[in-house]
Amino acid sequence: MSRIARAETARMSLATPSRLLLAIIGAASLAACAQSPVGRQKADLAGTSRQAAVERPHRVAALHPRPISRARVQDAKRTASHGLASFYSDTETASGEKFDKNELTAAHRTLPFGTKLRVTDVSSGRFVTVRVNDRGPFVRGRVVDISPSAAEALGMVDKGLANVRLDVVR
Repeated sequence: MSRIARAETARMSLATPSRLLLAIIGAASLAACAQSPVGRQKADLAGTSRQAAVERPHRVAALHPRPISRARVQDAKRTASHGLASFYSDTETASGEKFDKNELTAAHRTLPFGTKLRVTDVSSGRFVTVRVNDRGPFVRGRVVDISPSAAEALGMVDKGLANVRLDVVR
């Protein structure tokens, strides 16, 4: 046998045990993963349908519910919003009340019925407190519709529109 052939044979004889050792280590690590809780959870999910796999985290989260803090919700509502206000008249409100143009009421898209709002005209500084009893405005760019009596208190009857700031009073 030539010298090159002997060197090649020696290298192959060393490579085979090292490959075997790597294969054993790889198999052992895979077996260890199968025994871990994560491996079992994945195995549990693999046997179920896709819908159940998607819903599983929600069931786990329900074991330790974290209620939404009321303070955060109230703080979000108390933040001021700016935009255009207009006034309107209608026959019936979304809350079921009959519309009364002499009451200080307003229509807002999202605030709950009964919410008290301070509507401040930014240019004049005049303000009025109104009660939300209707939904609207349904015109892009407007944040609130107020009753004619509230518009008169703000001094916006002649203008029709006013740039206002809204603050939730309670």
